[in-house]
Amino acid sequence: MAPIGDELAQRLVDSIDRLESRIKRLEDDIRHTKNHTQPTEDEGVRMVLMGPPGAGKGTQAPKIKERFSCCHLATGDMLRSQVAKKTPLGKEAKKIMDQGGLVSDEIVIGMIKAELETNKECQGGFILDGFPRTVVQAQRLDQMLVEKNKPLQHAVELQIDDGLLVSRITGRLVHPASGRSYHKIFNPPKESMKDDVTGEPLVQRSDDNAEALKKRLVTYHQQTSPVVGYYQTTGIWKGIDASQKPGQVWKQLLGVFEQSKSSSKTGSLLGKITGN
Repeated sequence: MAPIGDELAQRLVDSIDRLESRIKRLEDDIRHTKNHTQPTEDEGVRMVLMGPPGAGKGTQAPKIKERFSCCHLATGDMLRSQVAKKTPLGKEAKKIMDQGGLVSDEIVIGMIKAELETNKECQGGFILDGFPRTVVQAQRLDQMLVEKNKPLQHAVELQIDDGLLVSRITGRLVHPASGRSYHKIFNPPKESMKDDVTGEPLVQRSDDNAEALKKRLVTYHQQTSPVVGYYQTTGIWKGIDASQKPGQVWKQLLGVFEQSKSSSKTGSLLGKITGN
């Protein structure tokens, strides 16, 4: 029998991870339905996911969402959703944006609070993507979450050298509806230019080019460095090397979650198969 190549082995590990996530979600759903209970705080995840454009947030966030049955709150998507629904906050945000202004911290935090209260997916926790961008925003977010007894557990930063991002970003493909991210070379879809899950067309963002990326990276580093420092002082920050293959990044993310909950992988499906 021919040896299994690295690429096939990684696909098998990813498939097992997805299967394990679905089994866990079904088991939790069955248990809560049987006992007429709601998910506990320990079962979910409450986190901020940081990283420059092209670091892999669009690849990892859906995996985290599936693993924990939580909601993925990306700032841009959240704003568009609130505007489309014509909620009071959405109307206020639209008025500001139509005038060329920046939506205030109060409005964004209000939208996050509304999602946590009304979005059923958020019962399993949440992933914040694109917010906070400043220390003041981080402080106000913490205040709101503490008041709701849902303090952040993790602030994970996907770290990667700027030079590597150019080749990544110029080949990036996105599924607009879900935010799932692919790459023409490093993480291609099963069928060219089509989303693996829905079969819908993938697109390449107009600002996914080298010149636009350099400007975005300057802004990102100026904004993010103080926020990283803030979360380092609170003790919830973790940095992950995002230059690795997506499967390795995912493995390290799982390590962050499992370490905080002092759980062991020995009873997992992957552990039983690999003997680890």
